[in-house]
Amino acid sequence: MTNLNAVDPAAVAQDAHLESADVVIGKNTIIFRRFMRNKTAVAGLAIFLALTVFSFVGGYFTQWDKQTIDPFNIGMPPSAEHYLGTSQAGIDLYAMTVEGTRISILIGLIVGLVSVLVAAVYGCTMAYFGGKVDKVMLFILEALIMMPALLVVAVATSGGGEGLRRDLPSWLLLIIVLLVFSWMGTARLIRSLSMSLMQRDFVKAAQYMGVPARRIVWRHLVPNIGSLLVLDITRGVTGAILAEVAFSFIGIGIKVPDVSLGVLIGGATSQVQTFPWMFWVPLTVMFLLTGSLAMMNDGLRDAFDPSSSSSGSAKKRTALKARVKGNAS
Repeated sequence: MTNLNAVDPAAVAQDAHLESADVVIGKNTIIFRRFMRNKTAVAGLAIFLALTVFSFVGGYFTQWDKQTIDPFNIGMPPSAEHYLGTSQAGIDLYAMTVEGTRISILIGLIVGLVSVLVAAVYGCTMAYFGGKVDKVMLFILEALIMMPALLVVAVATSGGGEGLRRDLPSWLLLIIVLLVFSWMGTARLIRSLSMSLMQRDFVKAAQYMGVPARRIVWRHLVPNIGSLLVLDITRGVTGAILAEVAFSFIGIGIKVPDVSLGVLIGGATSQVQTFPWMFWVPLTVMFLLTGSLAMMNDGLRDAFDPSSSSSGSAKKRTALKARVKGNAS
């Protein structure tokens, strides 16, 4: 019968060596290890990276593109020649899915990263200067929040802005519009957190020493809200992808000849019974994208949380050490 109180001498010796050597593990290393111990988060990261690679190199595995029409295979199901079938116009669905996935990922990454960066700078600036500067910037922020985003997107991409639509591709125009409306909520949250940081001794000491405001914001305020920014990036990418799909689905987002997941889903909605592959393929890709980002977000949240239970083998080793000390006593 196995003795439950038995311990692994090698593990105990390794722990003793680490303690005697005063090994200090950096915060970033701890966060990385916590994230990698979360199998769900790692699976989400793998799925997202796989879809990103597919969107950039998948076009090299087929002879068709999003514009070439195959007159001999119109509305055909998946086959050896057309991996995911063709549309009712004879265009290869695989090529359109590759292009649509790439556009949706680009929109998500650009909007998610840039909006969080803008929110961090804007919110920290409001908190640092305070007073009249804070009131004016807060008024601008509230005014932007009150603007109807749906109406502005519709005017910019459909009803007006002929010059912009002629000079810019529709997906780039949609990125610009989404950037205008995607950072305000995060900026308000960062402002409140930064105002509490302004009362800390290290920030006051930097002010008394004459450190420039720009350096205080970048060196003291932004790093101390880094965990919030990382989580907001993943949420921002997910929100941008869903916004693109929603706007394109109702016809005010990306316009043909540009292709995105929203365009493919919206164009195939009325033909689910006739051409089911045209609807379910882009819908599945969208679910994989947003689902993988949600899995990554949960993993990052646990990794940044000091009280997280995602400690894996490290927690087991701590329990083992405690058991050894108890037996020794």
